[in-house]
Amino acid sequence: MTLHENEIPADETLVRSLLKAQRPEWAGLPLTPAGAGTDNTMYRLGDDLLVRLPRTADNGRSLRKEQEWLPRLAPFLPRPIPAPVHAGTPTDAFPVAWSVYRWIDGAEAGPDTVRDWSAFGADLAAFVRELHRVGLHGATREDDGLDWYRGGGLRPCDEWITRALDDCRTKAGATLDVDTLERLWRAGLALPESSAPHVWLHGDLKPTNLLALDGGLHAVIDFGGLSIGFPDAEHATIWDFPAEARRAYWDALDLDDATWTRARAWAVAVGVSGVSYYWDTFPAFVTECRARLDAILTDAAAR
Repeated sequence: MTLHENEIPADETLVRSLLKAQRPEWAGLPLTPAGAGTDNTMYRLGDDLLVRLPRTADNGRSLRKEQEWLPRLAPFLPRPIPAPVHAGTPTDAFPVAWSVYRWIDGAEAGPDTVRDWSAFGADLAAFVRELHRVGLHGATREDDGLDWYRGGGLRPCDEWITRALDDCRTKAGATLDVDTLERLWRAGLALPESSAPHVWLHGDLKPTNLLALDGGLHAVIDFGGLSIGFPDAEHATIWDFPAEARRAYWDALDLDDATWTRARAWAVAVGVSGVSYYWDTFPAFVTECRARLDAILTDAAAR
């Protein structure tokens, strides 16, 4: 499944060739597909390892960022995060960085894996609180790869989010209340930008990046969006979860109305841009984005 014009092909044969060249002691281990997202393709390697290959050259920058920063952040966090064990170097066949991590047990957070959504929301809030408390270790938003747009302000995104909203009207307007979504986006734009200090951000705390085990939150994965910036967008993915998780999260972090309004605007932005960009190439992701947008609309109607 190709999602991007500049996508780099990858398959099991390629992975084995990379391992033979750079980690021959692992080259004979069983190799099985372990999922693919918008940015990376994954393979489980043996029982204990995970190979992660970026889909594009830009995603390769994200893996180098994980290799540098995740070992420094891990000791301060209340849940396991990916632990890099090999920094793969580019080759003629695969001209970008790639990574091998320790395998983390668990399954995607969802109705079949989470027992108590209120507890899950509170646990996710605790993880976010601790991540945002970690010192920056001298890093700044100006450092390579740490300036992702979701850590900045809403206004620089207005032009392309407006285009995405218009595109959603064309593609999904018959079944999606895009006018209300635009009103919620503009409600966030109308507020002053956050005055909160810059913090570490995961950037994409959606269900596919949260592993559940024994009914609760176990681990947080995929730090490709790791950045430094304002915390508002970090809260946007909470609309991907049931209302009881959302309430528990909000209460645990004691978020004020302005932060919540800006977070909701970010949730709209990511949802409509996903529908627009992936409409023809990734129906499952479009469905995920639609579910988020429907939850935002339901939540807004109830307030």
